[in-house]
Amino acid sequence: MGRELQVKSAASAESVRKIEAFVNERLTEVATSVKGFDSQLIAILTLMNLSEAYLNLVRENESIRQQADERVTRLLQRLDENLA
Repeated sequence: MGRELQVKSAASAESVRKIEAFVNERLTEVATSVKGFDSQLIAILTLMNLSEAYLNLVRENESIRQQADERVTRLLQRLDENLA
């Protein structure tokens, strides 16, 4: 969006570059779908899109973890039954 920022991070320089590229790509995607150039609106819409994607991944991860826990529980029950 035409601004340079200096970022201090514990992450590696390569990691910061990847994050920067990712954020810039998302900003560009949103900017192309918004009429006019309101940088604040573009930033807010981008944050909302990224937040939605993040929360979807969190829900998916929780679901996968729950399925794995349930499967482990069933396997342990079968082991206990067979060893008893």
